[in-house]
Amino acid sequence: MEPLSDIDVRVLGSLIEKEITTPDNYPLSLNALVNACNQSSNRDPVVRYDEATVKASVDRLRKYSLVRSMQRSGERVMKYLHLLGDAMDLDRAQLAVLDVLMLRGPQTLGEVRTHAGRMYEFQRLDDVEATLDGLATRSPEPLVAQLERQPGQKEARYAHLLSGEPRIAPAPPAGIEMADVEVQPAPNRVEELERAVESLRSEVAELRSEIAELKRVFE
Repeated sequence: MEPLSDIDVRVLGSLIEKEITTPDNYPLSLNALVNACNQSSNRDPVVRYDEATVKASVDRLRKYSLVRSMQRSGERVMKYLHLLGDAMDLDRAQLAVLDVLMLRGPQTLGEVRTHAGRMYEFQRLDDVEATLDGLATRSPEPLVAQLERQPGQKEARYAHLLSGEPRIAPAPPAGIEMADVEVQPAPNRVEELERAVESLRSEVAELRSEIAELKRVFE
């Protein structure tokens, strides 16, 4: 499979997450998928994709047979679902672990276990490690790689390989004190909340529209 773009990974990861965590609202309409990609929680980095960007990604993923579109009888809105689990023969645990790396970037074993909890409950850290090792030793192409531990990191991190080799930010040159390294300010909390509210409003509006359409069909 050709390496996916960062946008494709976010779109595919969002579909996987919503299938597992909100099955009643899955598959997703284009509007719901845009909101899922742009949500400020459980995402790193936070992005602001428009519908055209997400639709172009969906079209690419359909060509790779990783996404399918569908339109149920009586519905006017096209919806989308992922095919990654079937295409790559992944079980629920593998899909949850891979999705965490797709939506959050490189993670330690403990971070993977914590963040995957909504999708799959690992009983032990060893189970997470075994799942990651299985993804890392897949043939003919591994889906995960353990990254070299960077200076200042106590634990190794894992990254997905759907976009090719992961891009790791270079460590500061030796001899530079941490005080000399520019630290980016944390995102404004108010702006994060505003984006979250906007996303929720869009989802509520879409659900109201779908309910109204269902009422019209069954009246």
